[in-house]
Amino acid sequence: MRVAAVQMIAKLADVDYNLERAEKLVEKAFSEGSEMVILPEFFTTGVAFHPDMLAAALPFEGPALEMLRGAARRHGGYAGGSFLASREGDNYNAFVLAFPDGDYAVHEKDQPTMWENCYYLGGKDEGILHTPRGPVGAALCWELVRTRTVHRLKGKVDLLVGGSCWWTVPDRAIPLPGKKKVHRRNLEIMRETPVRMARLLGVPVVHAAHAGDFEARMPLLPGLPYHSYYLGETMIVDGTGRVLSRMSRGDGEGVVVADVRPGRVEAAEDPPDGFWIPDLPWLIRLAWAYQNLHGKAYYRLVRRSGRLKTS
Repeated sequence: MRVAAVQMIAKLADVDYNLERAEKLVEKAFSEGSEMVILPEFFTTGVAFHPDMLAAALPFEGPALEMLRGAARRHGGYAGGSFLASREGDNYNAFVLAFPDGDYAVHEKDQPTMWENCYYLGGKDEGILHTPRGPVGAALCWELVRTRTVHRLKGKVDLLVGGSCWWTVPDRAIPLPGKKKVHRRNLEIMRETPVRMARLLGVPVVHAAHAGDFEARMPLLPGLPYHSYYLGETMIVDGTGRVLSRMSRGDGEGVVVADVRPGRVEAAEDPPDGFWIPDLPWLIRLAWAYQNLHGKAYYRLVRRSGRLKTS
């Protein structure tokens, strides 16, 4: 099966621009003979702590879903990606995989990461998409670094698809001890993650990513700017963990394409004990803890006040 993963340079919370770019990149991937095209997490928005994100959610049954379904129908293939979606008065990070006949399957990310908690709630499904080509797993960004993702998918899917909007530490405007070392380790983890997940599940992995810069705010210190960028590392990996095609952040926006054989091989690695797959630096663990707490309170506050756009 020829698959493609898209790397985007999105504009934060600019839904119209990002939808247009995403559609063009999906068309490019299908024009190169792809049967399945995967966009990154939050392909309509990117994500960061910024007031513009409050109005960035789309109705689930809206333009992002229709773009994916339309592309899949036109090309007789599969088109997938995640977007900030509203349903029943709350927002979710919804990954949709559209089928050639216009039908689709959905996975909602199980747990928001850090400042993502400000804008959506976690989902409760298993991340197993039942498609005409067999069972496909879906996982987004930090779902790919949690052992529970392995436990719920291993032995149950023939392919893993998804993407990331994985950012890094702020630039030099915010002095933090050991920041350079943390950035290096963060990038190492990002590069290792699709490969390691393929080895843990024994299935091919199609991982799409963001690669642009962004300017946001620091949670709990909203007057302090957070200048940073997304790490890229779009790649397609076979079931043994061999990288078949890859784009780094420095390659910019584009598409990687490779032929994979959906199906399971013997997993080359067992998941470690505990919550996380990699060893996360202390600074990232600290940000995870305090931003999760802040984000959950922030979501409740802006939802009650009517400042959060929901359908």
